[in-house]
Amino acid sequence: MTQLPNSLEDAIVQAGEATKAALADGYKRLQVEILIPELKPMLVAEQFMPLFEEYGSGLKVFFPDAGGAALAKRDWADVSFKIFDIGTGKLSMEDKIEPEDEIFFLIGPTVVEVLEVEKIAQLAGDRPIVILNPRLEDLGVVGIGYTARQVRERFIKTIESCYYLRPIDDESAVFRSYPGVWEVWLQKSDEYQKISESPQKPSGDELDAILAKAQSKSATVDASSAKKPNLFKGLQRFLRALRN
Repeated sequence: MTQLPNSLEDAIVQAGEATKAALADGYKRLQVEILIPELKPMLVAEQFMPLFEEYGSGLKVFFPDAGGAALAKRDWADVSFKIFDIGTGKLSMEDKIEPEDEIFFLIGPTVVEVLEVEKIAQLAGDRPIVILNPRLEDLGVVGIGYTARQVRERFIKTIESCYYLRPIDDESAVFRSYPGVWEVWLQKSDEYQKISESPQKPSGDELDAILAKAQSKSATVDASSAKKPNLFKGLQRFLRALRN
């Protein structure tokens, strides 16, 4: 059973293991979400890259825009894989997706690039794509209505969330690590305890109800749970450091 990570590094290790497990089980469209406020996707991406070492030049990495791609090319000058931007430029997406590509890693795409991300997935065919910290679900927020529903139905729903970590506040978090179920954790008596499991990601209303029910109960800790370490302490410190 996967526990909450103690640090960002632990979370990235867990995410890599979950991604490998999902790939081994045949999933082709995966997303990894480590949703820590102010966390730069590039920082996570850099530590996530060892997952793809076995693919060598068969890896193709995409950033949302030309600026991000240019910075990556500068910082990752000696890598064997190619780096592109998702946005349309001189090269069409058909030119960016090559026959020798084996796997695609997309870093931080947003709603602006969602149709291009869908195009990558279509052109990839049976080759896997891994999307790190996407913001594709902002579709409804920007108010494109019918188009948003269409894209969600035909594409976004086909993406498997193999790793998800979102602190709701300093006392609760939503967590999923493939092949595990979706979990909600809450701080009780100076440690984090799992208060809910479900096969599907809890919606906003469902999450509110889960937390309200758990918080309404008196905080009691049995002898066995009192011996467990504070699994989230390291991540709490990391969050506080980011906010300062």
